[in-house]
Amino acid sequence: MDNSKRTVVVTGFGPFGEHTVNASWVAVQELKKLGLGSEVDLHVSEVPVEYQTVQSLVPSLWKQYRPLLVVHVGVSGMATTVTLEKCGRNHGYKGLDNSSFCPDSQCCIVGGPDCIDSVIDMESVCKRVTASGPGVAVSVSRDAGRYLCDFTYYTSLYLSHGRSAFVHVPPLGKPYSGEDLGRALQAIIREMLELLDQAEEKIHCQQHFH
Repeated sequence: MDNSKRTVVVTGFGPFGEHTVNASWVAVQELKKLGLGSEVDLHVSEVPVEYQTVQSLVPSLWKQYRPLLVVHVGVSGMATTVTLEKCGRNHGYKGLDNSSFCPDSQCCIVGGPDCIDSVIDMESVCKRVTASGPGVAVSVSRDAGRYLCDFTYYTSLYLSHGRSAFVHVPPLGKPYSGEDLGRALQAIIREMLELLDQAEEKIHCQQHFH
């Protein structure tokens, strides 16, 4: 693998309930076609809407690719904007998944903190993407919904010490196409990488002066 390249993993979810075609996976496939530039090694993965699969798949993605960043994308039937989620929550998982299962503990990680924030400043990403005029409305949220989206996000945040992100997209055609959402994801993830780079530089500068 080319070590000068930065590795980014982006996941979308498979079908569930009324979402027989999941807009999140369509958007991620569109992003894959667009890519993130020659300096980024982009890997995409479809995640089944099953708690137990998430518990094994998310750690395996971190272990296999050792990415700089993992971005999970999910669909929200209530969303009308592309929504950047600031945090994942550990408790309150009562909704049954595609296998009619939910964790007995109703939590992601027994003994884990109640809430984990992403190290990425989502307000800043939102402002920067909106200023670039992507043709898609972007907003920020602190509640990823206590279902598989939130469960996946918390699991990833816990494993990565916050170096994960979650983006909710509306269903296809309400109002955006898969191509629109793919372009929006490209703009969002580029800004996230830019912010991570700036944070790295700041750390190096501080180390240099101490």
